[in-house]
Amino acid sequence: MESIKHKNILVVGATGGIGSIVVKLLINSGGNLFIAGRNEKLLYEIADQHKIDAGACYIGDLTNQENVLELKEKYFKKYPTIDMLINTSGIGIIKTTDHLSESDFYKTIMVNLFAPYLLIKAFLPSMKESKKGLVVHIPGVLGKVPMLGAAAYSASKYGLVGMLQSIREEIKRTDIRITNLFMGGVDSPFWENIDLKVQKEKMITAEEAAKAIWFLCQQPTSGVISEMVLQPFNHQAI
Repeated sequence: MESIKHKNILVVGATGGIGSIVVKLLINSGGNLFIAGRNEKLLYEIADQHKIDAGACYIGDLTNQENVLELKEKYFKKYPTIDMLINTSGIGIIKTTDHLSESDFYKTIMVNLFAPYLLIKAFLPSMKESKKGLVVHIPGVLGKVPMLGAAAYSASKYGLVGMLQSIREEIKRTDIRITNLFMGGVDSPFWENIDLKVQKEKMITAEEAAKAIWFLCQQPTSGVISEMVLQPFNHQAI
């Protein structure tokens, strides 16, 4: 298995319910962390908690190309290489098409698809130079199986899967791994802005979701886990 110790790792969405726990698990495993998120107060609280210095923190909107370039510049001032890019960020707008506005659709595509594209564009070249690395994204179950009211969300996640599968073809002669985590409902703050009745007590805990990502960061050296599916017992869509 791969060791996390001394690996240079960028965690995007580090202030989220899953991302913040991923940071803790990777730090405790000896990783060198660089964390990014939108919530400045929370990001620096997480940094203080895990003794991550300000030079390894970035606050910004990663749907903005200039911000991603700033992140790239700041990251490579801190670390010379990138071993792992872990993207736990994303939004969910669950509305039927008669209530789904153009701005809802646009925002979903920008956060869930365009931002990952900008991150790949910024950091994959460094991995290509070293011919190794790991990229983890979370398309979620709705990136495979759509549901009522998820037109925008599924469009963004299906697009993310297609983009990453295509990029795999570019790097198949290297030791760069791309892993998609198709995860079902997780009891996290993700649901706070979604007008949908859910049973959080039957969902995957954020801790267990984060442990799945931590596990994926230790893939066997002789292979790649291209996909992982993690779903609640009560709602196995795949």
